[in-house]
Amino acid sequence: MIRCFARIPLIGAPFISTVHFTSPPSIRIFASRSPSSSSTVAASRRSISLTIIAVTSSVVSSVSFSSPALAEFSEIPNSGGVKALDLRTGDGEVPIEGDQIEIHYYGRLAAKQGWRFDSTYDHKDSNGEAVPFTFILGSSKVIPGIETAVRSMKVGGIRRVIIPPSQGYQNTSQEPLPPNFFDRQRLFTTIFNPTRLANGEGSTLGTLVFDIELVSTRSLHQ
Repeated sequence: MIRCFARIPLIGAPFISTVHFTSPPSIRIFASRSPSSSSTVAASRRSISLTIIAVTSSVVSSVSFSSPALAEFSEIPNSGGVKALDLRTGDGEVPIEGDQIEIHYYGRLAAKQGWRFDSTYDHKDSNGEAVPFTFILGSSKVIPGIETAVRSMKVGGIRRVIIPPSQGYQNTSQEPLPPNFFDRQRLFTTIFNPTRLANGEGSTLGTLVFDIELVSTRSLHQ
């Protein structure tokens, strides 16, 4: 077995960490030195093509994609179960309670096969520039999992966090909110689906995955 390791993708990329290939049978192509008829050559070419197709199918069918092992994530202390993986360590300031925070993020919903329900990179200003999401750390207007994630980050860092339902959306007014109405509706009808909640699926419906880039932190008390 040949094992190929891919670096953890940066912000917004799918969860693909390891690709396994089982060694395909070798392909041997024999060329005749003696003259041959056109029909013989055509038959040989068809045989070679079929062999290549068969080998290619064998390789493709043996590719397996696996999510990053949870061992690569570490649970943030006193976070209620939020797990973090630093994709890039920042070199700027660490935010403190009451600071005005700016972040970029990709938000995905685990219950929808990683459906990306929102991204600040899609929020553009009049000049076409991506607009960061701004909030006050500790204001409780933002889902707890995001506040927990940025508290121990440095400006310039990128962190992937897995946020359990208890630290995610508890109501439909908590931020960040997708600006598109249909995205909001799909998000909340999944998380707060009464039938699935009654079936005991509440522990998984609201699990979120965020890639967060800490853009800036600014004290409002200066």
